[in-house]
Amino acid sequence: MSKRWYVVHVYSGMEKSVHKAMLERIERAGLQNYFGKVLVPSEEVIEMKGGQKSISERRIFPGYVLVEMELTDETWHVIKNTPRVTGFLGGSGNRPTPISEKEVAKIMSQMEEGVEKPRPKILFEVGEMVRVKEGPFADFNGNVEEVNYEKSKVRVSVAIFGRSTPVELDFGQVEKT
Repeated sequence: MSKRWYVVHVYSGMEKSVHKAMLERIERAGLQNYFGKVLVPSEEVIEMKGGQKSISERRIFPGYVLVEMELTDETWHVIKNTPRVTGFLGGSGNRPTPISEKEVAKIMSQMEEGVEKPRPKILFEVGEMVRVKEGPFADFNGNVEEVNYEKSKVRVSVAIFGRSTPVELDFGQVEKT
């Protein structure tokens, strides 16, 4: 039998601790040969805090862990009985359905992309209403006209003295309304 990827549903916010617990349980049971990788799909995101860029991690699929394994009764029990695991995604009770290689490749590339080019934590869309938090236009509302993720800037159309004026601002200077 060959190893396939399975999606395991876990308590939200507990992905990292479940990941660690799974690896310990696999080792204790001596089943390392039946398992490949155990992943918590996440990507790096850029956040502006007090004018400083900080990079943090965001889960791509909160509440899920990916496990590469050969499915046997023993391996199924090790994963299923890990604390804070609610079960496998898809399939029946003790016969979960693996996800396709195509889906795995997509998740892997999204994770790698997030490390190479971290995305902003908050995504803005053209036409969306935002409020300016700081700077000369603080407390003004406006429409997003353009989003530049390379420079982490947005161009917002702000009404000043009854006239619509485009203003370029950093992501950290605006918030969604």
